[in-house]
Amino acid sequence: MADRTLAPLDEIIAVMRHTHGLDVSIYEETFLTKSLEKRREAAGCGAATAYLERLTHDRAEAEALIQSLEIHHSELFRDPLAFALLEQRILPGLVQQKHDSGRRELRVWSAGCAAGQEAYSVAILLNELSDGPERPVPFRIFATDNSETQLALARGGVYAEAAMRNVRLGHLERWFSRQGQAYVAARGLRERVDFSAYDLLDERGTCPPASIFGEFDLVLCCNVLFYYRPEGRKLILEKLRRCLAPGGYLATGEAERELLQGAGFQAVALPAAVFQRGR
Repeated sequence: MADRTLAPLDEIIAVMRHTHGLDVSIYEETFLTKSLEKRREAAGCGAATAYLERLTHDRAEAEALIQSLEIHHSELFRDPLAFALLEQRILPGLVQQKHDSGRRELRVWSAGCAAGQEAYSVAILLNELSDGPERPVPFRIFATDNSETQLALARGGVYAEAAMRNVRLGHLERWFSRQGQAYVAARGLRERVDFSAYDLLDERGTCPPASIFGEFDLVLCCNVLFYYRPEGRKLILEKLRRCLAPGGYLATGEAERELLQGAGFQAVALPAAVFQRGR
């Protein structure tokens, strides 16, 4: 019977770092272990030691492992509770603040944007607010990911039906057109989002270079944090806190609420995973 026990993680981490220059130590241990098990089976290595040997000499397999660790699944309006809170309370409140203060544009960052679903969801809501009777507030949405493949998909704005299940009919008819078995985001929607490459674990800056100075009113970083070890989460959360304007908001995934304890944020309306930075 084949040995189904993975080689110690520190051996895998050492091979990936020293042989291939790839760092997998940043990922949460359980997630990393499960991903290694799946890759070992896919590579046809019955024993853990055989997979370690394969990784040592096979750059393509090392790259495949890295790809398996990059989770990019998303949907438009993926978390209905959080988006309802954004639509009904937070975004209108931010727009009103801009009106009252006469300040510059409303700024949003979708961090770890995958194929752009999250960014386009916010763009739809802000476009609707701009269509209201009040004087419209200009807004800019920056969306970043560390995968150029995902960013290319985001700029194209083409989505399978499964990604649209939370989109209201009115939004679907106004902002998307049917193309075979998929939906394509309208050009006017795609033009409202600035997509660029950025690594959330890059310690050289607190915000994506495309945004120049940060000062975001809203940051969305959903279903990203729990894939990293505590030190990685801490780095990301501190970066997000620092790039938010005073009183700005952070939205995360539902399963990540507890990870924000002690990170300088206050829950807005539980159980929604939306938080506010202290002023």
